[in-house]
Amino acid sequence: MRENSDFGEWEFIGRRGGDVVTLVGGSVIAAVPEAKQAAEEAEREFRFDFLDDRAVLALLRRRHIDEEDMFKAGLVHGLPLALVGFAAVIYWGGVAQYWETAAARAVYLAAVAAVVGTQLFFFVLSAMSHWGDPVQQNLRARARKYREIAHIARRGGADVPAHYPHYGPYPFAANFRPEVDDREQTESEGSDDH
Repeated sequence: MRENSDFGEWEFIGRRGGDVVTLVGGSVIAAVPEAKQAAEEAEREFRFDFLDDRAVLALLRRRHIDEEDMFKAGLVHGLPLALVGFAAVIYWGGVAQYWETAAARAVYLAAVAAVVGTQLFFFVLSAMSHWGDPVQQNLRARARKYREIAHIARRGGADVPAHYPHYGPYPFAANFRPEVDDREQTESEGSDDH
């Protein structure tokens, strides 16, 4: 994963493992009246200036890190869960179901249930800690709203690439929670000045 200092002044990664993308300036988006109006309305609702280039750049860079963290957590817990589950089914189908005693088959099933259940518990716990963090939920909600504003500008004739800013998962983006402290903004203040 690239550090923020590895990017050009207005660059970020648009999706996990994807190409480097250059920020579309707020002036380009604001040139479309509907997009400017949507950004101003969203600023009140989301307590974020969607036309401030530095703030948006920091938001998009943090959103990429958030997506990387979610992917890593899913891989760390999901891959072993899938492998163990698959191996258990294959072993059951090829060997364990043919064991002579019902007690041996029951012990096998109980052991598999315990191992898979434990792995599933840690997978769900990890997912809840990533998806459930209210600060990260606000980050995702703001990033989704920025994308909506950028697409309004694109439909209005602005030079905005298709699918900009090129990341997701938008269908699962969280709702904005105005009561949550904005530590994600204060943590990055001053760190994105070039």
